[in-house]
Amino acid sequence: MADVRSADGGRRAPAAGDLPQGRYGTAATGVGRDARTDRRLKIVGGVLAVLSLAGICWFGADYVGGQAVSGQVIKFKVVSGRTVEVHLEVRKDAEVGGVCTLRARSADGAEVGRKDVTVAGDAEQVDTVASLRTTRRATSAELLGCEPRETEGH
Repeated sequence: MADVRSADGGRRAPAAGDLPQGRYGTAATGVGRDARTDRRLKIVGGVLAVLSLAGICWFGADYVGGQAVSGQVIKFKVVSGRTVEVHLEVRKDAEVGGVCTLRARSADGAEVGRKDVTVAGDAEQVDTVASLRTTRRATSAELLGCEPRETEGH
């Protein structure tokens, strides 16, 4: 009977990716490399997450705190077929003037009146009643927005 063992004494032949142990070090075999790569990726991911969260918070705080003039419609009253009175409450910095734009709409949703209301004074909260003339009977009034008064012509 013939000996079918290999010339190396019956030991298993190395697979294509196997390297002899101790000959090339751990870097060549990949031992420890995955752990270091995972740790680096976790650190980079954590830093990016913290920076992203900080950026979102900064932009949010700037948006909320950066509005120098804001307002809301408290109530409105249709006085006649051509006039609407709007009670407007405006919050602003004491030294800042502002302009708020009001709009009146008819039952079909069409715009029937628009007015820019100038808000001045040293108070931080100003209540004012503005009268809007309309082209036909209005059924609602709304505040489109407020902004700081920057020019004299506004």
